[in-house]
Amino acid sequence: MKTVFDQTKLADTNDHPSIKRYNERKASTAPQATGSKLNAVHLREMCLALGADDVGFVEIDRPALADQKADILNVFPWTKALISFVGRINRENLRSPARSIASHELHQVEERLNHAAHALVAALERKGIRAVAPAAGFPMEMDQWPGKLQISYKPIAVAAGLGKMGLHRLLIHPVFGSFVQINTVLIDTEVDEYSSPLTYNPCLDCKICSAACPTGAIGTDGVFNFMNCITHTYRELLGGFSDWVENVADSKNGAEYRSRVSDAETVSLWQSMTYKPCYKSVYCMAVCPAGDEVIPQYLADKSKFIETVVKPLQQKTETVYVLPGSDAESHVLRRFPHKKIKRVGNGIRPASIAAFIASMPLGFQRHKSEGLCATYHFTFTGNESIEATVVIKDKTIQVNQGHVGVADVQVNADAKTWLRVLHKETSILKEIIFRRIRIKGSMKLFKAFGECFA
Repeated sequence: MKTVFDQTKLADTNDHPSIKRYNERKASTAPQATGSKLNAVHLREMCLALGADDVGFVEIDRPALADQKADILNVFPWTKALISFVGRINRENLRSPARSIASHELHQVEERLNHAAHALVAALERKGIRAVAPAAGFPMEMDQWPGKLQISYKPIAVAAGLGKMGLHRLLIHPVFGSFVQINTVLIDTEVDEYSSPLTYNPCLDCKICSAACPTGAIGTDGVFNFMNCITHTYRELLGGFSDWVENVADSKNGAEYRSRVSDAETVSLWQSMTYKPCYKSVYCMAVCPAGDEVIPQYLADKSKFIETVVKPLQQKTETVYVLPGSDAESHVLRRFPHKKIKRVGNGIRPASIAAFIASMPLGFQRHKSEGLCATYHFTFTGNESIEATVVIKDKTIQVNQGHVGVADVQVNADAKTWLRVLHKETSILKEIIFRRIRIKGSMKLFKAFGECFA
């Protein structure tokens, strides 16, 4: 049935009490100048009063945020400026070998910043300014997993002058050091004065974070292994949880489940689900000596700092979760033989060939590639038609779109079949026999390629 829109009823709403009060307020209030800006000094005072420990402001068109702009506008299309703020973390809590104390500290600061962001948005709304506070920590847009799930707070904080990225890929505040958490509020109004980035990096390049990392994810040469970090630190979050679910699904009975997952691990997972997650390691943050508030203890007696801050974490007997055959596994065996290794999956499975290609640098195990120098041409057909070139040389990986240079190995594969191999739903040998995957060139080099990814 066609609905007829009654213009008469619409006109009658002008007599509604709410509309009448609005019109009265509008008539009695002088209109604000178009394009008015928020005062940075007052806005900063507001943020600090609501619980932030430091704050900075960035315009949406800052060149440093060019690669983040689309994500920001996707969340709040009216964004004109961003308010970045940090909350200080209590150092001794984070340094405790007891992961419950360290994790609880992180959760407390995260909650404080969430409350500050919520209160700030409410205060701005009362002033007629539209603002949103994206979810801090892990957001709810999990339909995008394993892709990007939220706005990246770190580059915003760097642009806002709240710190620089350290060797450990964490924000280092000039005063509080690595002992901060970050939050961001997006607003639809410009600010009259924006913050400038720091002119120096507080990171001391001391390599202590690298020495403390149980998985070897932080290379002393600046290379960071994302997969090794996330597999251990976030064992009970994100993909680690889905890996646990598969252990449950694959177990025939309780006895088989217990052979896969210890009682302590089951209870730990219950604890994380019930009382917020327990991070298996934030040692890189805990041992960092950078920042004006932190550095005195380090400079006063470096040997004592190592003995009292770093070694308790290095010497802790604990389980380190690693991907089978990964650089992390080799690192634990070599550097921390007193720690227990447990081979696990991390639940990260590319949902498309495009995602697989994009994720290769993240999953690359560079030490496993030692001595390998080869160029691979990939041609995917079927539901995804994509060509890519992968060059592995000098323990580095380079991924390019299309076919570049001369290939040592050519791989032609049906896209769906390749993903099924990655998801371990079929074997690559079987698919090569049935010619759904075809290899031209050295099979030895092709095998070496696979060994570069755990």
